[in-house]
Amino acid sequence: MDLISRIALHFEDNVSTTMGAVERLALPVAEAADSMVRSLLSNGKILACGNAGSAASAQHFVAQLVGHFERERPELAAIALTTDCATLSSIASSEAWEQVFAKQVRALGQPGDVLLALSTSGRSPSILAAVEAAHERDLRVVALTGRDGGQLATLLREGDTLICVEHERVARIQELHLLAIHCICDGIDCLLMGEE
Repeated sequence: MDLISRIALHFEDNVSTTMGAVERLALPVAEAADSMVRSLLSNGKILACGNAGSAASAQHFVAQLVGHFERERPELAAIALTTDCATLSSIASSEAWEQVFAKQVRALGQPGDVLLALSTSGRSPSILAAVEAAHERDLRVVALTGRDGGQLATLLREGDTLICVEHERVARIQELHLLAIHCICDGIDCLLMGEE
């Protein structure tokens, strides 16, 4: 197979996966935006975490809220738990990597806040611990995951939101996570400021 054909297969798989997910994911994505807006309007904030590529997605989401998405609006309260190297390394060296997000959730999270937890497999110990910490602090959780949702899906409670991309390939899961994040950002802006 030549490289052009291989690239074309990625595009085709992306389109097929995206179109196949619309009906299944539109409602939970809308619920996630609504949950976050309710938190923000009550002086709450959004905490976001993920590992590896999901860490970058969490940071991208927070940048869209604190800065802006596609139109100017007031800054929104959001914190990426993936960015403070001193805090991350302190927790990892004195506790365990599994606690790097959970301890931050316990320190920063308040009842009514929302935790955006990203794990393509749904099995990341640090994300599972963060969700448990969020529940201890009465935060709602929006979980972006893939495959069958993994253990992450089983930890969710009433009021939480599961956005699960039912695909085996990490690349497709992450692509759909990014699309879901952009839809959530657009939904937040629409709910707060109306349609353009």
